[in-house]
Amino acid sequence: MHWLGRDLYFPDPEQASEEGLVAVGGDCSPERLVLAYGQGIFPWPLEGLPLLWFCPDPRFVLYLDEVHVARSLRKRIRRDTYRVTFDKAFDEVVARCAETPRPGQAGTWITDELREGYGQLHRLGLAHSVEAWDAAGRLAGGLYGVSLGRVFYGESMFAAAPDASKVAFVTLLGQLRAWEFAFVDCQSHTDHLERFGARFVPRRRFLEELREALGHPTRTGRWTLELSPTEALGRLLEPSG
Repeated sequence: MHWLGRDLYFPDPEQASEEGLVAVGGDCSPERLVLAYGQGIFPWPLEGLPLLWFCPDPRFVLYLDEVHVARSLRKRIRRDTYRVTFDKAFDEVVARCAETPRPGQAGTWITDELREGYGQLHRLGLAHSVEAWDAAGRLAGGLYGVSLGRVFYGESMFAAAPDASKVAFVTLLGQLRAWEFAFVDCQSHTDHLERFGARFVPRRRFLEELREALGHPTRTGRWTLELSPTEALGRLLEPSG
């Protein structure tokens, strides 16, 4: 087990433990978070333990030319139930994600330290939120994550109304495909993301594809959504190639 000190450093993620644990300790400074994500490593705090950093094998990835959108969700999107925006309520989205109960979890992994770190990344133009608003202008769902190169690292989502986070997610995926992003790093498996088409890939392949995707410029600053949810859906339904 590698313990992190003050130096900005991570060991080779290929040397992770069987559970994918790469290192322990350190902080959630934006510099350390960027270094971690650039090496395919992500933080995952567990209550009562120092900060843990993981790079599991296999990795759960959603390729933007393999997205599946269920017919019922397509209908919801085409009804224009929600208005979707980017980077309009980052702090609120993160807070709502932290408050949302998760199956099998007694608390939240989004600690105050992590919230501060992601907030700084957002102010640096490297972390982004996607919001779904209902007809009354209330935040009905959303998600947030980190973006480097042509990769979006999905962190968490919440929904306070039916399909709100799903509509936000599909809109994000369509926009990312239009921007020629390579994939969304889902980190670890959930049934929800599997239904969208995410699948496991060997860690070595993931790290190779990550290096290639990070060779492209990062889309920094506050993002502006260029597509409506219906238009984003249309981009996802286009054949690849």
